[in-house]
Amino acid sequence: MKRTSLILALVMMLANAVIAQLPPVFDVNSKAQVRQDPRVRKYITPQRVVWKSDNTGEFVMNAESVLKPGIGQADLNQGNYLTLKSTGDNHPGIVLDFGKEIQGGVQIITTINNPKKAHVRIRFGESVSEAMCNVDEKGATNDHAMRDFVVELPWLGKLEIGNSGFRFVRIDLVDPDIKVELKEVNAIFSYRDIPYLGSFKSNDERLNKIWLTGAYTVHLNMQEYLWDGIKRDRLVWVGDLNPEVMTVNTVFGNNEVVPKSLDLARDLTPLPNWMNGLGSYSMWWILNQRDWYKYQGNFKYLQQQKSYLIGLLNLLMTKIDANGKEDMKDGRFLDWPSSENPEAIHAGLQSMMVMTFKAGAELCKALNEPAMVSKCNDAIAKLKKHIPDPNHSKQAAALLAISDLTPAEKMNADILSKDGVHGMSTYFGYFMLQARAKAGDYKGALDNIRDYWGAMLDLGATTFWEDFDIDWLKNASRIDEVVPDGKVDVHSSYGNYCYKGFRHSFCHGWASGPTSWLTQYVLGINVIEPGGKVIKLEPHLGDLKWVEGTFPTSLGVLSVKHVKAANGKVTTTFKAPKGVRVIL
Repeated sequence: MKRTSLILALVMMLANAVIAQLPPVFDVNSKAQVRQDPRVRKYITPQRVVWKSDNTGEFVMNAESVLKPGIGQADLNQGNYLTLKSTGDNHPGIVLDFGKEIQGGVQIITTINNPKKAHVRIRFGESVSEAMCNVDEKGATNDHAMRDFVVELPWLGKLEIGNSGFRFVRIDLVDPDIKVELKEVNAIFSYRDIPYLGSFKSNDERLNKIWLTGAYTVHLNMQEYLWDGIKRDRLVWVGDLNPEVMTVNTVFGNNEVVPKSLDLARDLTPLPNWMNGLGSYSMWWILNQRDWYKYQGNFKYLQQQKSYLIGLLNLLMTKIDANGKEDMKDGRFLDWPSSENPEAIHAGLQSMMVMTFKAGAELCKALNEPAMVSKCNDAIAKLKKHIPDPNHSKQAAALLAISDLTPAEKMNADILSKDGVHGMSTYFGYFMLQARAKAGDYKGALDNIRDYWGAMLDLGATTFWEDFDIDWLKNASRIDEVVPDGKVDVHSSYGNYCYKGFRHSFCHGWASGPTSWLTQYVLGINVIEPGGKVIKLEPHLGDLKWVEGTFPTSLGVLSVKHVKAANGKVTTTFKAPKGVRVIL
């Protein structure tokens, strides 16, 4: 018995010695060792085969087999799988459509009949034509995210690769004189699994689809941080965040991606530097803070911004000259389409100064900083001594109206209502809509939404783009088809500045403006007290017969419905969460 106990003790000593040599197990709760990812992954089966390099059945066989839902597992079975067969001169390929733009990569499952070594070229595309182009061709790049590369396939196994924004994937066999079988090709969808708490429905299905497309566009950009685009500009651009922050407020409610992104911009930008190198974007940081506090009511978070906020406001006060004119020496930017109009930029920056100090006064009042409130109001009074000319710019006219430097009715009549949606831009289109609402022209704003954002949907878009010009519709091909002879390829043919050709992003969060605008001005939900504790319902149905929807407050979801009678009278019903006071 003693001998047995001794042997057991020796065995345990040896075992403990071996264990002591093992590397330490990661503590999944340790922030120092593990960074948690807020996203989930789901696998999507392709919906259709868009294109095959060969229709004879000799080089591309059983293409439709990948349209059947799979299980993501290789096995020993034989089957009629997608087969690509090459020769010395023929390298077959196929383009798959996953039905909707997503952020993520691709999963490929191979079979037992594959060679030990085989290489394929993978190309992601936000349009069919982008998936079929080469890097450095008509603006196509691997900037920010790799979308064109060659990989080696495993034998009888699984490959998961890619991290970009796309809807279409092209796969080409690279090696000569080889045959490859693909059991499955699935898209890997990476996103935050969060509910759509806000909603919008009306008798106009076009508006309903536009609202939801804007929401989805921002949802895709809610990755680890709140990005501008999922293919290109996977960065935190503080000015571009403003329409996105408002969409998050409207659709998803409180989400850590917003403060996390605003904090990143703050921490990367010690004063007196400008965020993203642009003076206007530092102003947008203050406006974003105001909007986030107004809608979410998180006073503790606002308090954490106090020191930087006051420092930035004081810095901006030094950028006003003796005549009340903004005097920003560098970082002068509104949006790209207005970037060649210096008079418009000045008018816009003058307006933004006023808007920023108004927001600063609101935040400093909440923070119990009366001296800063007074300084902000003095700055506003000084700025109002100088009223710039917008120089025919809809961007500048919108900001002049919003800031009250110029009557909204005048800006709408003189500039915003002219020439339909010509001169609009996807980013500043949101502020143009706000200005038209301030002028009482709700019908004109609704028509802009239908005509401008709706036109992208007409071209096959499932998310809204970095830029759009209504003239692009002329003889245009849809983005979800191989461009027919005689038609214009919208993706490769257009775009300016930093987004020429295929570099143009087709999923840009700054283009989501109609989503929050429709909720605020048509559904009529106006936040009066921080966190939505008091909501004023002021609907403007325009030519709509009815509208209904929901809105997330800090205390729960508010439900609202408005119905217009034949005589024009609107009847409103609502259901508010406990603690939320609704004013009609």
